[in-house]
Amino acid sequence: MKSLTIHEALQWASSFLEEHHAEAKVAEILLLHELRYSKIELISNLREPIDQIILKQFQKNIQRHADTKVPVQHITGVEMFYGRTFYVNQDVLIPRPETEELVFHLLAKVTNDSFSCVDVGTGSGIIAVSLAKEWADKTVKMIATDLSDKALHIAQRNANQHQTDIEFFQGDFLQPLINHNRKVDIIISNPPYIAYEEAASLSETVRNFDPELALFAEDNGLAAYQQIIEQAPLVLNKNGILAFEIGHTQGKAVTNLIKYHFPNSKVEVIPDINQKNRIVFATT
Repeated sequence: MKSLTIHEALQWASSFLEEHHAEAKVAEILLLHELRYSKIELISNLREPIDQIILKQFQKNIQRHADTKVPVQHITGVEMFYGRTFYVNQDVLIPRPETEELVFHLLAKVTNDSFSCVDVGTGSGIIAVSLAKEWADKTVKMIATDLSDKALHIAQRNANQHQTDIEFFQGDFLQPLINHNRKVDIIISNPPYIAYEEAASLSETVRNFDPELALFAEDNGLAAYQQIIEQAPLVLNKNGILAFEIGHTQGKAVTNLIKYHFPNSKVEVIPDINQKNRIVFATT
């Protein structure tokens, strides 16, 4: 077998992926993973020969991604979110950039020094862990819930990895807090919000590999919001905050749900970086 440089291996992989209607940028992600390099190290060593064992595994993973469209994060086992590395697998939703905006806007909104917060449907724990890290200088009681025990296992692993103190509960949305008579000042959630009818329009990577429980909801994608907001009056302290990621067409419907259960609340819908409605905040 001809010895390839790192640059040549990267060129081959990018072209191969494009020919198979996959994203060329996956080549660099997988190569960094196999080499255990940073981006700077990769650039500095492009002309160096690539180890044959590493090349073989790299080619195998490129072929696998091209053939199956398995998410690159399921191959590497990690994804970046809010500047930190998180463990992910087939049991949790792969973090999205839009969710980083939800975290960013909540951080900007909260000015208190002592409060409690629950991340509902935590999945991999990215929201809860990121908030706990960013609020490290405050006195915060961070709680997270999820129906899936497999997801909670990943969330706990991420909490341990980032040395954050998070109390995890298994159960349906806010029901564990209701059962334990727990109250919080902030409820944040990126719940399943895609209508089942929209499944065909999703990419293969999302449709075939992200857990269905984390993607889809009944009632045109609104069922999770309906349940969380209906439970919220039993959990949320006075002058509390509700923070949701939403589908870009759901702003009005989620606003109406909040207004029904919290008639005196102030609700705002915030667009994401692509100017699509993506975040709903309510101060109750």
